Amino acid sequence: MRMHSLILRTAGHFLLPLLILFSLWLLLRGHNEPGGGFIGGLVAAAAIALYLFTMDLQAARKALWVDPRNLIGIGLTLAVLSAIPGAVLHGQPFFTSQWWPMTLPLLGEVKLSTPLIFDIGVYLVVIGSVLTIVLFLAEAEE
Repeated sequence: MRMHSLILRTAGHFLLPLLILFSLWLLLRGHNEPGGGFIGGLVAAAAIALYLFTMDLQAARKALWVDPRNLIGIGLTLAVLSAIPGAVLHGQPFFTSQWWPMTLPLLGEVKLSTPLIFDIGVYLVVIGSVLTIVLFLAEAEE
């Protein structure tokens, strides 16, 4: 499945980190504006798929660090855990949003929230699902 274009292979090395950063930006802005875990996960999965097409299957797996099926399980766990604090801590309905203000040294006051945790879970599930399919198809082709 390796492409023989020198330009595409060179661009693939530069585009992977840029697309991952863009996907994280989409993830983090998603609970206030359009974007979020789903579209961020698609962009991250597309970055790894592009890397797969420009390099090879082993390089793509190495860039991913973990088995994409594990990402699905971790993401589902995070999404379910984000629903619990409102119900358990405050007796509110399941999936009621909770916000916790925190002060970080370089960023100042930041609010950690259950919608962000849910979005991170969705982000991981989308990356894991798409890359499980893409990597399976790449293995079948070889």
